Amino acid sequence: MRSMRNVATVGALATLMLGTTAAFGTIASAAPNVTPQGVCGGSYKTVNSVPVGSLGTVYLTYNSANGKNCVATIRANPGAAKDMATYIFVSDTDDWAGDSGNYTSYAGPSYVYGKGHCVSWGGHIANVYAAVENSNCAKLKEHRVTEVR
Repeated sequence: MRSMRNVATVGALATLMLGTTAAFGTIASAAPNVTPQGVCGGSYKTVNSVPVGSLGTVYLTYNSANGKNCVATIRANPGAAKDMATYIFVSDTDDWAGDSGNYTSYAGPSYVYGKGHCVSWGGHIANVYAAVENSNCAKLKEHRVTEVR
């Protein structure tokens, strides 16, 4: 009788450990650690952001060493590939960059030289679009737009 109890206890513990490992393994792999610095580079600091509804965020980053801005659109919940995009535009210089396609976690990076200039930037995830115009400069008022198409 005692050996039956021991076998049952060992079996229960093994099942519990296997279930716990499976549960924590699933949680750990469900959301990769995607950051604006991971997409743009460690020397880029986040200077602005705009939510893309509840689907994710578009980040504007800046590297003071080279004067470049970088934009990345990052999903809140990575998963099956979705139509995504990111863009940045400097109207003073007509310089722009962008990235679009079907992505599982982020679109970008997109880089432009922006030191001393206003930048317009944004992106979309599926049918939700977010844009910021005349951003990060003192001479113009920033204008934000989010829409569902």
